[in-house]
Amino acid sequence: MRTLVTGGAGFLGSHLCERLLILGHDVVALDNMVTGRPSNVAHMVENPRFSLVNADLCDGIPVDGRFDRIFNLASPASPIDYVELPFETLYVGSDGTRHALERAVLDGARIMIASTSEVYGDPEVHPQVEGYWGNVNPIGPRSVYDEAKRFSEALAMAFARYKGCQVRIARIFNTYGPRMRSNDGRVIPAFVTQALAGEALTVFGEGAQTRSFCFVSDLIEGFIRLIESDYQLPVNLGNPIERSVLDLATRINSLVGNAAGVIHKPMPIDDPSRRRPDISLAKAELGWEPAVSFEDGLATTIRWFEAN
Repeated sequence: MRTLVTGGAGFLGSHLCERLLILGHDVVALDNMVTGRPSNVAHMVENPRFSLVNADLCDGIPVDGRFDRIFNLASPASPIDYVELPFETLYVGSDGTRHALERAVLDGARIMIASTSEVYGDPEVHPQVEGYWGNVNPIGPRSVYDEAKRFSEALAMAFARYKGCQVRIARIFNTYGPRMRSNDGRVIPAFVTQALAGEALTVFGEGAQTRSFCFVSDLIEGFIRLIESDYQLPVNLGNPIERSVLDLATRINSLVGNAAGVIHKPMPIDDPSRRRPDISLAKAELGWEPAVSFEDGLATTIRWFEAN
């Protein structure tokens, strides 16, 4: 197949491009490098079945030829980005998603929209199921990302209902692994970077807030299974094992051998207190669940940060 990956030079996009090449696809990665990095895909550029297009999805898709599959991953996706790139985040969720969906309709391609667990906001239902409508602050500092993704889901479903677009929607929970940006504000790269530098790890609040961490290779497997499935409504993709942020900090300090401990700072506004996916639907419809243990995934991630 010929496949387009928007956001293809990002953390998730680059891992997806690798997997698609292994599966025999011809892959076009489109990225404007606002948060993506050429180094993420540098090892693929000599592959004749891979091409990198530096372009802004909000302006359209300047690539000729028909696509069979489109993975729409283009978006800033970290707390630092929401503050520094609010308009880019909103526009790629709206204009960018529209361009991707229009191209899918034009080509008769199947498209996967990368949504997020942030559509659940600070959830009052736990664990989160796909039928939960969420508890989102529409005007808070995180809203540019939350609402952009909620809009992209609504737009995708409109294209599915009224234009016959073959839409798939992945609600992605916390994912980690090699190629994360060390300064993007997400908890694992922040903790690992501080631990390797021998610094105290910054824990917001008491650290009792929870997250569920999925290794990147497991998530990519979920993407592949989802786009090749017949299921058109949103599907949670994440690891259902819940961990506190303080437990994570303690574990990373131990693995790295960092004796500096932790420091506590006030909680950010609208930071979710709990986050854990119910993946019953993914198991039933995709036959998918995470396979990489947290210990193995974390060790791999730490080794990558040490080397880079």
